Amino acid sequence: MAVVTGLASALESYRGRDRLIRTLGYCCQLVGGVLLEQCPARSEVGTRLLAVSAQLSHCRTVLRLFDDLAMFLYTKQYGLGPEEEDAFVRGVSVLSNIADQLYYPCEHLAWAADAKVLHVDSARWWTLSTALWGLSLLLGVARSLWMLQKLRQRLQSSKAAFTSRLPRSKRRALEAQMRSEVLTLLSNLADLANAVHWLPPGVLWAGRFPPWLVGLMGTVSSLLSVYQAARAGGQTGAATSPS
Repeated sequence: MAVVTGLASALESYRGRDRLIRTLGYCCQLVGGVLLEQCPARSEVGTRLLAVSAQLSHCRTVLRLFDDLAMFLYTKQYGLGPEEEDAFVRGVSVLSNIADQLYYPCEHLAWAADAKVLHVDSARWWTLSTALWGLSLLLGVARSLWMLQKLRQRLQSSKAAFTSRLPRSKRRALEAQMRSEVLTLLSNLADLANAVHWLPPGVLWAGRFPPWLVGLMGTVSSLLSVYQAARAGGQTGAATSPS
């Protein structure tokens, strides 16, 4: 009963629904892709699951038409970052916010072109939006690696110097923050793998992932995001993750 209550509570929020749709969509792509490749007798089921995955992805694209304002307010609120924050983290976060802010109008134009609302080349705008998403993820990876290094140094220095040893509560807080950064790093790396796959052919491994691998990377990222949101009580950033 508690699980049902928690699920219903999550579905009442926009971000909660988005996480569920994202996870379900990638799971369908994973299972559908596996059925197509490994179980020819179930290929029809696999095709239907891939169709469901595509529709769920399209649903999220439409819902993101209304994310620009939330992202703008978050970017404005963050500004150049709090002065007490590490300078590298501030710089990376500002660049990431800019990339995220530019991502949304590019995706909107691509969607409008596909929907025949605008007579422009949708492929160009999809490529640009994917590149911006990939840049944001890459900056997120750099931020997590930097934070992990800083947190590890703080823990090691506190253990080396007996007189300045951190209280147990603060040490546990640092360790929890390190675990959170590791999960964020893994999630961003999984999404980055898919982002590169969706770039034009010739860019690293672009276009080489089979559907099941795209689904696997997305499922891993989505489940990590759900887990982190559950531990944090659902308090995360301003707008939904792009793909």
